[in-house]
Amino acid sequence: MSGLKRIAIFVLTLLIFSASANATANKIKSVKIDHGFTVIEGIPVEVCLTVLDGDGQIIDINCTSIVKINCEKLDVTFINGATSFEYVFKEKSDIIIECDEIVTIKTVNPIPLWFSIIPPLIAILCALIFKEVFSALFLGIFSGSLIIWIYSGAGVFNSFFKAIFSVFDRYVVAALSESTHVSIIIFSMLIGGTVHIITKNGGMQGIINFLSKYARSQRSGQLVTFLLGILIFFDDYANTLVVGNTMRPVTDKLKISREKLAYVVDSTAAPVASIAFVTTWIGAELSYIQSSLINLNLEVSAYNVFFSSLKYSFYPIITLVFVFMLIYMRRDYGSMYKAELRARQKGVTASDQEQKIQCELNEFKVSEKTKARAFNALIPVGIIVFGTIAGLFYTGWDTKIWNDNSIGFLTKLSAIIGKSDSYKALIWASSGGLIIAFVLTTIQKIMSLKEVAESMLNGFKSMLTAILILTLAWSLAGLISDLHTSNFITQVISTTSISTGWLPLITFIVSGLIAFSTGSSWGTMAIMYPLILPATWLLCQQSGLDHEASLAVFSHVTSTVIAGSVFGDHCSPISDTTILSSLASSCNHIQHVRTQLPYALTVALICLIFGTLPVAFGVSVWLIFPLLIFFVWLTIRILGKKYDVN
Repeated sequence: MSGLKRIAIFVLTLLIFSASANATANKIKSVKIDHGFTVIEGIPVEVCLTVLDGDGQIIDINCTSIVKINCEKLDVTFINGATSFEYVFKEKSDIIIECDEIVTIKTVNPIPLWFSIIPPLIAILCALIFKEVFSALFLGIFSGSLIIWIYSGAGVFNSFFKAIFSVFDRYVVAALSESTHVSIIIFSMLIGGTVHIITKNGGMQGIINFLSKYARSQRSGQLVTFLLGILIFFDDYANTLVVGNTMRPVTDKLKISREKLAYVVDSTAAPVASIAFVTTWIGAELSYIQSSLINLNLEVSAYNVFFSSLKYSFYPIITLVFVFMLIYMRRDYGSMYKAELRARQKGVTASDQEQKIQCELNEFKVSEKTKARAFNALIPVGIIVFGTIAGLFYTGWDTKIWNDNSIGFLTKLSAIIGKSDSYKALIWASSGGLIIAFVLTTIQKIMSLKEVAESMLNGFKSMLTAILILTLAWSLAGLISDLHTSNFITQVISTTSISTGWLPLITFIVSGLIAFSTGSSWGTMAIMYPLILPATWLLCQQSGLDHEASLAVFSHVTSTVIAGSVFGDHCSPISDTTILSSLASSCNHIQHVRTQLPYALTVALICLIFGTLPVAFGVSVWLIFPLLIFFVWLTIRILGKKYDVN
């Protein structure tokens, strides 16, 4: 028995020792203090506290402790070993917490709020200096990431490398992890592939050949060019390259100057693509709007905001009206009048840029053996357009709304579209259009299966530039959100007593300057949308506007970003569409810029003075459009000189 007693005592001793060891291991060793990736001066941040043991595991403990932040004391209660509280850091502070005689100290150095404007400013300045949007966006993201790491206490040297890595592993990855962003990329590629196939299979050439039959005079020749520019609405690049190159022999024969051809081509490219609801532009526009809506926690459809903004899109719409009136009234003024007069008197001579466009046009050149048939383009494009509409109705359909007789048809339509999944609708429609274009081309043996596939892939590749800009823009938007740049802009605007009525005008001017300097409408939208939309909404809330009024201002500002981008693009000698319009029309580039600039400035001034400002201060938009059309007519009537033409 004595032996059994010894064994029992030994086992008991081991159990006691083990329990004692476990108790020691479960003693509190530290309290983890986490405040997220960024702490901005004056912006509330959630501070999370977690009680840990020696192995770094959370201890299931319920107790109350005191947290000291500088001279302020806060009572916190741990539940299951964790707690959190919201705090506003206004200066460099020490968070001190004592829990079970374990003292944990963490120094928090908040980033001054005004630093949040540095990244977008660097992006804008670099775009102005380097005339290139990729490096501008990258440097903007890098500068903001560098600020964050320096203030986190990583040290200047370490912060430099961490900032570079953060551009990719935090912001780019986060941008590409967003499902809506992936949807936009897929949609853009599908549209690019469709455009390339229906160009190579002679579909668009068929449309052009049909309409060219009606170009019998100088006025009808310009009207056909104008109409083609509107019909090829889904991509501004395809518009300029196809219409300019195809109509050039026709307009040369009719003694229409290359400058006028380039102007008509350029002025029906971006203006149409920017406001049509199924284009290569719409994906980018929706993504920028959606990002802002998510950041502001607004339960509004991006497509709904886009549709609401169309009635404020004065510059793109009035540009089309202006071009039509110039052609119909047979008047021009300034440098364009001199160019047209020279062409009518001496004929059209070839430009020294005749050969430079060939490499671009080869991508859109149709084989001589290919029979141009308009339906090869009309059917796929029709499927994309009507498929999108059907998809919007299908995903947003609500029988209660549709059967509600107390609301009007437009209100019902807006509500259904507002509830729809626009990304699904766009992908369904564009994939359907691509498949039909693929099948039509293959079954008619216009191209082999391999050639159609290569054409589709070339279309995908053509969207790479746009996708890269989008990705960097989404990344910059994520950084701007982390730094609360919109809060800083709102504070500045509110302290300077700027009325919300001036926001659309300011936005148009700034967007126009950036687009003029960078030559990129897409780059301008990438910079401006994440910056101005959140600030606009916050300023509207501070001004005491209700939800509907705030949404109206929000939609107006949304439209002026697009309008200003297109305007600056039209005026810029380094704009891609301006250059392509010159090349496709074989017009001297400087001459194209010189002749187009007075017209673009005229339309912009009319739209700002008689459109944007009055509407921003309460005038009905439906009264404005007739007024704008009248002033366009009056301007052309007064300044324009009429030709003696047939």
